[in-house]
Amino acid sequence: MKSLPSNNTPKLRPSRLSWRAASLLGLLVLAACSPFKLLRPGQRLLSRVEVQGVEQADQERLVALAQQQPNTRFPLPKLAIYHLGYSLYDSARIREKQRAIRNKYDARMRAAGTDSAELGKLLVRRERQLNRKQLVLDKGNSIMRLGEPPVVYDTALTRRSVEQMTVYLHSQGFFRARVTADDTARYRPSLVTRALKSIGSILPSKPDSLDATKRYRRVSVTYNVVENKPFFYRLQEPSIPDSGVAAVVRSGQAATLLKENDRYNEVLIGEERARLETLLKNAGYYDFRQQYITLEADTSYEAFTVRLRTLIANPAPGQGHRVYTVQQVRFVTDAGVGRTLRSATGDTLRRAGTAGALRERPSLGVRTDTAVTDSVHFAAYQQKFSTRTLARKVLVRPGQRYSLARTLQTQRLLADLDMFRFNTLTYQKVDDPPNADSTGMKPSTGELVAVINASPAPKFSETSEVGGTYVAYLPGPFINLRLKTRNPFGGAEVLELGVRAGFEGQSVRVAGVTGDNTQAVYTTQLGATAALVLPRFLVPFNFNNRMARFNPKTRFSLSETYVKRPEYTRSNFEFAYDYLWQSSPFHQYVFSPVIVTLVNTPKQSKDFTQRLKELRENDGSSLFRSFVSLLEPSFSFTSLYNSNDFNQTRDAKYLRMFAEIGGVTRSLYQDALFEQAGLNVYDFARFSADYRRYHRLSPQTYFVWRLNGGLVHALTRSKDRETGASQYVVPYDKSFFAGGSTSLRAWQPRRLGPGGFTPTRLEDGKVVRDYLTEQPGELLLEGSAEYRFPIYNFIKGAFFTDFGNVWGLQEQKDSIGNYKRPEAQFQLNSFYRQIAVGSGVGIRFDFTFLILRLDIAAKIYDPTAPSAQRWAIRNFNTDANRPAFNLGIGYPF
Repeated sequence: MKSLPSNNTPKLRPSRLSWRAASLLGLLVLAACSPFKLLRPGQRLLSRVEVQGVEQADQERLVALAQQQPNTRFPLPKLAIYHLGYSLYDSARIREKQRAIRNKYDARMRAAGTDSAELGKLLVRRERQLNRKQLVLDKGNSIMRLGEPPVVYDTALTRRSVEQMTVYLHSQGFFRARVTADDTARYRPSLVTRALKSIGSILPSKPDSLDATKRYRRVSVTYNVVENKPFFYRLQEPSIPDSGVAAVVRSGQAATLLKENDRYNEVLIGEERARLETLLKNAGYYDFRQQYITLEADTSYEAFTVRLRTLIANPAPGQGHRVYTVQQVRFVTDAGVGRTLRSATGDTLRRAGTAGALRERPSLGVRTDTAVTDSVHFAAYQQKFSTRTLARKVLVRPGQRYSLARTLQTQRLLADLDMFRFNTLTYQKVDDPPNADSTGMKPSTGELVAVINASPAPKFSETSEVGGTYVAYLPGPFINLRLKTRNPFGGAEVLELGVRAGFEGQSVRVAGVTGDNTQAVYTTQLGATAALVLPRFLVPFNFNNRMARFNPKTRFSLSETYVKRPEYTRSNFEFAYDYLWQSSPFHQYVFSPVIVTLVNTPKQSKDFTQRLKELRENDGSSLFRSFVSLLEPSFSFTSLYNSNDFNQTRDAKYLRMFAEIGGVTRSLYQDALFEQAGLNVYDFARFSADYRRYHRLSPQTYFVWRLNGGLVHALTRSKDRETGASQYVVPYDKSFFAGGSTSLRAWQPRRLGPGGFTPTRLEDGKVVRDYLTEQPGELLLEGSAEYRFPIYNFIKGAFFTDFGNVWGLQEQKDSIGNYKRPEAQFQLNSFYRQIAVGSGVGIRFDFTFLILRLDIAAKIYDPTAPSAQRWAIRNFNTDANRPAFNLGIGYPF
């Protein structure tokens, strides 16, 4: 093999082999050749970087400051991949293809003559093809770009790394720290080698001058850090000539980031300057800038001590900082920016300036209509939005001091309305009266005009989605249509309508009900939704003004889902009345005082009904309750905290807590409903919590984990209409399930558990294990850990492990007192032995607006298997433990 080419020097073209033979040959050559073949003479490969001696400083930060990092080996050997690609790389052949492309298009362009449209198309195609070839010349072929070129050791970069690490340690208070670097670049002979050389020096021989300069081809760099004792703060009284500014700083001193006797930290000093700037801007100092703030450090006072004093300078000698108040607030929804600014400053008819310049403006067209609501002036050619609704979203009012916090929050509240393409809140200074003097140490209060300019979004927006699913090893098409109407009633409401239709593969709900005994069937799914969102709380008392900063909303939603399968036809209708509000951009609350769900199954096959009856009598399964006519009235509360973004690219946290109580008043109407409409009503309490943590290890590498749990319990006993027995009954839709693409991915959806119970069924007169019947539970405990990493461009990978299970809390017993489903009941002394474990790998196609996910998982430990077969990894790829394929949209968590 040849060394890495310089300036794209051509290589000899490889012998003519088929692509497969060439790939196989490349793999064999890759296994046999050393990566040193990619190096030029005198170059060395950086193989390891280590930072030692760090006790108090940030170890990860120091490692990141190293200017050179070795080639990535985990999860993919990037250098070996690059090596394979290079073995197939031929720059001379690529240049030949470039020349062929130019010649081909030159001939076509001559044939096109003076046809400008055709010439333009040919030019675009030619440049596109040439750019692709040039990319290969510049960065290598696709395999080389998937890998990494060898990191050639550079001593200059090592010296620069030492300098940057030293600067960083000084910024962290280690003013006397030292950093040195050792590498294995020069050959160091062993004791035996030196002894042999000393003996050989006695005998006459030809000297080997190369031994003194012989170098290793691999280089390990070790940065040795000696921190020494750090310096600590001694905080001094601030020096602030402006008494007004000093009073504001004193009032916010409790929130300071700098504490007495803490270690010196320049990062915190910078954050403290930003805090003080924001504090003063929120107190009315519109013109204040961070440049006025200096934190003076003095190390000459005492050993290992930094005397730190805050200095806030005045704008000019003898001149203090000026406080500004809001004189007027103007809100323009459909006027141009220029007209907005002129309206805000009262300059709609005349120009400012000398007397000669005071002339009437030319006609500006239709004059805007101005309405005043709650001291806010609304200007528009046509008032399409409720000014009262918009005024609630404006937190800036005349007479208030300028506040940066109120300004940003107003913009956020207006953006959350989803009524405008964009909105800006700017301020214009009002000129002082002729006799005003604002140059002294206590300048007069300035005035501002707040101008909100909002451009309305389109009234209607439609989105359509056509695609396919792959569930239960069956492909199925679907179509989604959604229509959004903004401001349908003039109060900044949002009305959303949606329909969905599709065919989707599904696992059989219960075993033994299909004629051919297949494990998957096609289902027809039809759905419709309607939601109306009001930008306020719909309550009978005046509460919205006090809740304005929390972005209150009221939502009414209706949904209908129709499912047709070979075994049954089922419909699910739901109405919900919700209150939504936010305490911060990351934290949202939802209170639903009214939720009504109506479940109806108008058609069931005889075999399916019989199987449900068998499961009910033999196992005490509650699956039959999913197919009875059922009314579920309830109310719920949800708290959702999520500091991540849509594509999950932040170091973030996620916590969702949900509580629901249903059927508490059923005693008033349950008998009448059953007698007149055949509807069952159950009472229950349900709680769930989902916590996720996203650790950002590098810009594109993450370690994420999740803990999810929940429990549901019937509040009182219900009478069985068929047997007359009284028992605790939980609606089937409120049960918990484990398994599937967002749960334990090695199991089919809803098929894991409960506990250590092994479901069975009859097949051809034999008792076999049942992998098809859904397994509900009343207690859920599960978790996942996933390592996410980049592979190539938009292709990402993942290694993951899932664990968990569901258990029963109110399992039924037979006539002699034994549980109908052994080991399904949750027990403190045994549940940990019933936790299932599965692992796998995944591929994610990150298209920014959409993430397509494929996961392949295998069972490691299956607590529902017979005791001798629970370690499923020993029976890999058997009928019981086949790898599970999960195709989904978005990340699993």
